[in-house]
Amino acid sequence: MDRLKRYLAGGVSPYHTVLCCEKELQERGFLPLSMTEPWKLKENGRYYIKHHGTALFAFVLPGKENMTPEAANPVLRIACAHTDYPCLRIKPKADLYTGEYHKLNAEVYGGAILNTWMDRPLGIAGRVILRSKETFAPEELLYDSARPLLTIPNLAIHMNREVNKGIELNKQVDLIPLFGMKQDQANFLDFLAEELGRNAADILDYDLTVYVAEEPTDLGRQGEFISSPRIDNISSVAAIMGALCQKNLCQEKKEPKDGGCCVKMAAFFDHEEIGSRTKQGAQSAMLTDIIEKLYESLGFTLRDAKDAIYQGMMLSVDVAHGLHPNHPEKQDVTNQPVLNGGFCIKEAASQSYATDCAAVGIVEQLAGDAISYQKFVNRSDMPGGSTLGALSGALLPMKVVDIGIPILAMHSAREVMGERDEKALLAIISEFWRKG
Repeated sequence: MDRLKRYLAGGVSPYHTVLCCEKELQERGFLPLSMTEPWKLKENGRYYIKHHGTALFAFVLPGKENMTPEAANPVLRIACAHTDYPCLRIKPKADLYTGEYHKLNAEVYGGAILNTWMDRPLGIAGRVILRSKETFAPEELLYDSARPLLTIPNLAIHMNREVNKGIELNKQVDLIPLFGMKQDQANFLDFLAEELGRNAADILDYDLTVYVAEEPTDLGRQGEFISSPRIDNISSVAAIMGALCQKNLCQEKKEPKDGGCCVKMAAFFDHEEIGSRTKQGAQSAMLTDIIEKLYESLGFTLRDAKDAIYQGMMLSVDVAHGLHPNHPEKQDVTNQPVLNGGFCIKEAASQSYATDCAAVGIVEQLAGDAISYQKFVNRSDMPGGSTLGALSGALLPMKVVDIGIPILAMHSAREVMGERDEKALLAIISEFWRKG
């Protein structure tokens, strides 16, 4: 669980989640690639590509005997997740004042449970764009306050007697974070410039997330649960990274039938919480372009790359709803996954989860008796969410299965998961890549 907690604590913005991935990949010998430069790939090679700071793709190549045009076309085995989470984002011209109070104008990103963000210590993290000598290449810096700076105070019950009957929060009025006192004329840009050691006049723009500045915590009678911000979907990122960075992932020589002829790829997209229709999202052309460039760099044709897509398989890894201890009626009547019961295979007739029975059968055979798993479907009278699997599958028509750990309080400022489920998720992704 050390990797999981490190990612949960460090992934305070999509930029920082990708940074956590990049650091670990570099430590494990993965080499960076650029989409604008030629690739010189080697057998058993490990590589990664960053995309606009918040998306990342990494892959491990098979051995030399499976990397020539005369060999069988290497098949694709992809595991994907997303780097973003429901939160608040700071707007431009952020300074607001009420009396002597200094506040920051912010907007809600994604489908957050709004009242869970009240009265919490909040930090700020993300990317800042600075003036440079090159117009088309402004300077980029990552920023993390690394300490609580903000809070969103509730209105006292004495001033809101109906609060426990349920009050709808106004996103523009009730969710404006308190930043400090109006003691001088220093504004947010002045503060940010001081934090970065730069001049405020050099700050052109920023993409800054307001995050819950709290650590992951073990809880439960035997410590079997983890309570943390950002479990959706950093738990999936951490499991994929754990499987991808195993030392023996590509070192053993195998015959193609045993999984030797397999390109193992991780894809981390941004903007899943707002629909994925961006250049960093699952509906972009990025993953298709990477696959085509990868195969062409190995000496295969574009047709070979397309064939590999049709022969390939993807795990779309995102969290599922666990049976709620106080509201079991919200779950399907026969499919009720619980925390610490294993990872979930997510199915939906609407294809909001991109799962078909043949692909499910593959995952179940991979799990066997050794890896615990459950099945999740929504109640028939309660539409659920969707994942990036269906969106990626539309662009990459390969077998896709939606899987993920069951959690409680999904989209809350703090969510709850089972420790054993993360181990099962890591195990099934590892088996997916080992067996090819």
